[in-house]
Amino acid sequence: MSLASKYDSKTTEEKWYNYWMENDFFTSVPDERESYTIVIPPPNVTGVLHMGHMLNNTIQDVLIRRARLKGYNACWVPGTDHASIATEAKVVKKLKDQGIDKNDLTREEFLQHAWDWTDEYGGIILEQLKKLGASCDWSRTKFTLDEDMSASVIKVFIDLYNKGLIYRGYRMVNWDPEAKTTLSDEEVIYEERNGHLYHLKYQIKGSEDFVSIATTRPETILGDTAICVHPDDERYTSLVGKTVIVPIVNREIPVIADPYVDMEFGTGALKITPAHDQNDKKIGETHHLEVIDIFNEDATLNSFGLHYEGKDRFVVRKEISKELEDLGFLIKKEDHVHKVGTSERTNAVIEPRLSDQWFLKMEELAKPAIKAVKEDIVELLPPKFKSTYFHWMENVRDWNISRQLMWGQRIPAYYYGDGKDDFVVATSLDEAVRLSRKRANNNNLQPEDLRQENDVLDTWFSSWLWPISVFNGVLEPENEEINYYYPTRDLVTGPDILFFWVARMIVAGYELRDERPFDKVYLTGLVRDKQRRKMSKSLGNSPDALKLLEEYGADGVRVGLLLSAAAGNDIMFDEDLCQQGKGFVNKMWNAFRLIQGWEVDKSLEQPQHSAQGIAWYTSRFNQVLTEIEDHYSKYRISDVLMTSYKLIYDDFCGWLLEIIKPEYQQPIDPQTLAEVIALLEDNMRLMHPFTPFITEEIWQSTSKRKVEEALCINTWPEGGASDQKLLADFELVQEVISGIRTVRKEKQIAFKNQIELKAINNENLDPKYNSLIQKMGNVSSVETIAEQVAGAASYRVRSNEYFIPLEGNIDVAAELEKLEAELKRAKGFLIGVQKKLSNERFVGSAPEQVVAIEKKKEADSLAKIETIEASMNALK
Repeated sequence: MSLASKYDSKTTEEKWYNYWMENDFFTSVPDERESYTIVIPPPNVTGVLHMGHMLNNTIQDVLIRRARLKGYNACWVPGTDHASIATEAKVVKKLKDQGIDKNDLTREEFLQHAWDWTDEYGGIILEQLKKLGASCDWSRTKFTLDEDMSASVIKVFIDLYNKGLIYRGYRMVNWDPEAKTTLSDEEVIYEERNGHLYHLKYQIKGSEDFVSIATTRPETILGDTAICVHPDDERYTSLVGKTVIVPIVNREIPVIADPYVDMEFGTGALKITPAHDQNDKKIGETHHLEVIDIFNEDATLNSFGLHYEGKDRFVVRKEISKELEDLGFLIKKEDHVHKVGTSERTNAVIEPRLSDQWFLKMEELAKPAIKAVKEDIVELLPPKFKSTYFHWMENVRDWNISRQLMWGQRIPAYYYGDGKDDFVVATSLDEAVRLSRKRANNNNLQPEDLRQENDVLDTWFSSWLWPISVFNGVLEPENEEINYYYPTRDLVTGPDILFFWVARMIVAGYELRDERPFDKVYLTGLVRDKQRRKMSKSLGNSPDALKLLEEYGADGVRVGLLLSAAAGNDIMFDEDLCQQGKGFVNKMWNAFRLIQGWEVDKSLEQPQHSAQGIAWYTSRFNQVLTEIEDHYSKYRISDVLMTSYKLIYDDFCGWLLEIIKPEYQQPIDPQTLAEVIALLEDNMRLMHPFTPFITEEIWQSTSKRKVEEALCINTWPEGGASDQKLLADFELVQEVISGIRTVRKEKQIAFKNQIELKAINNENLDPKYNSLIQKMGNVSSVETIAEQVAGAASYRVRSNEYFIPLEGNIDVAAELEKLEAELKRAKGFLIGVQKKLSNERFVGSAPEQVVAIEKKKEADSLAKIETIEASMNALK
């Protein structure tokens, strides 16, 4: 069989992926086997492949391919998330570029544009995952806005509402003024920013005196409705009950007392703006203060902003501070570093805003999910993330599930009157009319009298159902698929969505099915660059994932990513790792080419050294397989890869193939060839989860295979017992051979020149391995002796001493001359070190570490001199 001299990853990948797809190897239907299910963390529908996706999906593919080989009914469900905020922002931008304002469109018109966008760009990432080798059951691909998925979301909303767990409330929320929607607390990223602290003074009514406050947001004074001090603060006791004048607005506001105020912070007096701060709102409710909202939904100022109406908040901050200074109300402005909340999606600075929103009560729902992780019913890997999980879940707040967007599942609430409570929750307009008539006691209500809630549900409210809804377990709780595939086996995701998604799925699992949604959660690290920076477009440090696949091949990239991807630890990505991965793939290809290139002579018996090599590698393979099974059981995926890598690179290619390789242009015996091909095939089984393409190519090339014999759906190697005595013996043999190679290299003895090997105290190495040593070292004979050999190079392996006579192999006189020069240099260096150490002043005053380094230099020099002198004596 003619094989290409160079492995062609592009052609191979296309060939075998198409083959797997055509033969439905990734498709799963319930049967008598045990299921092994993974649901993909659904990427944004408009997303493209990046390094995080590649890492996450490679790990999932490793697990699912191994499960397939282990005989499980492996089912990997792919899909995408509609990503409300991110997708709507992209559609709005596209419309803006076309001169269209979203606000000029009806809801139906906007949604048509959103669906057009999704149809054009959605699912690109799934096609890109195929290039990585992802073996998903593509026939099961789901989208969170699919009809059945949306119906599941609406049903869960209605059920939770009817249980009293969902409510509508007027609350202070996190407002994203760019996306013009609320965000949950978990979607707000807090970051330190440089700003200013403005010290302002408010005149006390009827007095020439002032009270001073400090604020980072001078623009919000336009919404002030009180000044608050601590009741025990003697500085302000006389002021409580009086009023002060708000600068610029000239509005009278009361001075109130509340224990919330920290007397030691700032001036001890706080401005209270109930519409724009969570804590101020609480104080406002306690003291029945007026609430003045000064912002529009885009964070420009409204009519309460007076002459600043229509201007952006940050523009106003600069202008109002100048006005306050000109009017004499600004005492001072100082630099100040403080934490600012920003939107995870748009990076806009968040505004606290009072708004009618929908909430899900979380405290009781969270309890079974806390218990599940505490008792390892759901196991987090690595366990270090448990503390983060518990911190969130044990301090959980009600979940704001409404979003002021159009793209998403519209909340199924219908308003029939003007009152805040004049609504019903229903699956359809007809049902809403029926419920509204009953609730309002008005049988004359018609469909046109009702209006549906404009808000949509938070994207996470659809994805928290993912492991259930992809198997239609919400609409049909007892269908065959949900009962077969659920709970799923493993979830692979990033720790950044541990609460957003993972915790909420656990909550949903126990609430909807009284069962965990998955057994284990494997939390990957973040992919960073060599400088430990998070990869991002703005830094320009994120490589193009598709270009990496093009340059290094999918197998090479998969190996490169996983070589350093320990669970939960960030990955310092270095493109050299992909080059190393590509090199490993080529190593496997060249090993296969070497084997395939050997001619067979059926008349040949198997040489002793080949039999020993085969027996050793079989034991070594079984030993490593046990280690690998242990690594897999502990989800140490990078350790699995490294162990397998070393087995194939070092043991198979570096030792076994060299042991059995026939002499140049000589044939091989049929038994050795058959046995080494069987071992090669076991190697391919072992590596298939990591390098699916090269392994399938080699597997299909070692023998003519039927479709049902493809490696993709074959079996995991069974292994067997390891001969520990043989492994220990071979370790000694390898050390002896390595010593021969070292001498050859140091003495520049060509491998074609045969040498002799003589050994003192060789009784702990069985003579049956002599032929193996002779083959691997090109040694004419191995002889056991009683005394040292003159004119020979020597080396030690444990208690054995080995000699290689050099006469005829090297120029003894030239070698002695070289060693003499080396000895002279070593002694000269030693004199310098000892002179320094004999200097009492140096030893007494130098740091202990410096003295220790010098003493080590002395010891190393003495050892080197001893070695050189021994080599010289051996040559004389």
